[in-house]
Amino acid sequence: MSSGREKLLNLQKIGQLKAEPSAPSEINGLIRAAENRLRDAQNASNSVDSRFSLAYDAAHSLALAALRKQGYRSENRFMVFELLPVTLAFPLGKARFLHECHRKRNVMLYDGDLIEDEPLVAELIAVVKELHAAVIA
Repeated sequence: MSSGREKLLNLQKIGQLKAEPSAPSEINGLIRAAENRLRDAQNASNSVDSRFSLAYDAAHSLALAALRKQGYRSENRFMVFELLPVTLAFPLGKARFLHECHRKRNVMLYDGDLIEDEPLVAELIAVVKELHAAVIA
């Protein structure tokens, strides 16, 4: 079985990732943006679909920060979620949940289907809080 570093190198070789030195200012900016979006996602006065979008965007910013800390960038939004077990040792099941949220986000964005699922949003917010703790650790 290959190590996480080998997986990142293999993805770079096939063009799925680009090596790019990490910049602390970029990583800190991604974390701050995620914190703002997470705070807004928890505001019950926002609609459920807006809260979903905000929580999803917070998750994406944090997952991207984790990838950037490793010195890589991806042009595929879903890739940052798929690599969470490698970049943060984040539980595979939770990474898969975020990947599913990515799929739902695309359906909402491109097909116009709104997210009216309060339990889903609550679960997403809880996972984003865990992701935040892992990224800043």
